[in-house]
Parts: sequence; structure tokens; C-alpha cells
Amino acid sequence: MTAIDDVLLANDAYVSAHGHRALATEPRRRLAVLTCMDSRLDLFGAFGLELGDAHLIRNAGGLATEDAVRSLVLSQQLLGTEDVMVVHHSRCGLEHPDEAIVRDRLEAALGQPLPFALGAFADVEADVRATVATLRAHPLLRAREVRGFVFDVDSGRLVEVAG
Repeated sequence: MTAIDDVLLANDAYVSAHGHRALATEPRRRLAVLTCMDSRLDLFGAFGLELGDAHLIRNAGGLATEDAVRSLVLSQQLLGTEDVMVVHHSRCGLEHPDEAIVRDRLEAALGQPLPFALGAFADVEADVRATVATLRAHPLLRAREVRGFVFDVDSGRLVEVAG
């Protein structure tokens, strides 16, 4: 059995236990979270969220990529979110002092150049501030509030990044 087969079995059990629920499309808390894809981030548990509370937009590093911004624009304009949290985390795989080293390693493994930036960073708090600034300055985003945080993957603590 593969990991996907395991997921399918778990889904059968989930459906049996939960039955049918009609949740609203618009998130109850009017919140969107831009964060990393890292599997150590249990955002529902750590943030006290329930299904239907918030939009979670995840990518490697929690970067304000074109696609992340597209998702945030849709979240705000079509589904009513008003606040945005940017959540990066400790011990991120992209935390590296030199993007070129990471790029060279991946290109060597793949045997071809990468057509995109990786988003490596040396300072997680500085990267959070830069991501928040990018979102606040984007002409298509109209969030009431954009705030940045670092999630400690070992303790589960969420710390706000000033500035």
C-alpha cells in the first residue's frame, strides 16, 4: 500500500464519522493565512481554528508569489476575507544564507535549470517583514490588516514580528 492508499482509507473513516456538513464558502473569521507547506505546522490546532474559519494558502516558504497573491485576491474579493496573517516558521528548509547554493544543488539533482526563484532566506524575521511589506504594498490586495508571525515548530508558539 502507498501513502495515497492510506489517505483513501482514512478518508472513508472520516466520512463515516463526520457525515454531511454544509459549510459556508466564506470563511467565518474573514481570515486568510499565507504560510509554508511544512508538514510540522498544525495551523488548525495551534490557532484554534475549525473547518470553515479561514483560508490557508500554503507554499514552500510562505512566499508572496504570484499564485499566493492570486489566491489572496480571490479570498478577499469573492469570499470576504479582511485580515491576512503571514506565518513563517523556525527551521524552515528554505532558511539558508545563499540562494545560489540551494539552486545549484537542485539544478544538479534535476539536470536542468530552474525557471523560478526558490526564496531562500537567512533571517526568518526579516523574511516575514519583507513578505508583509510586499502584501501591504500590492495594488490588488485590500486587507484591513496584514500581520506577520514566526511559528516555532518545536514549541508550537506563535510570535509576532514587529515592523
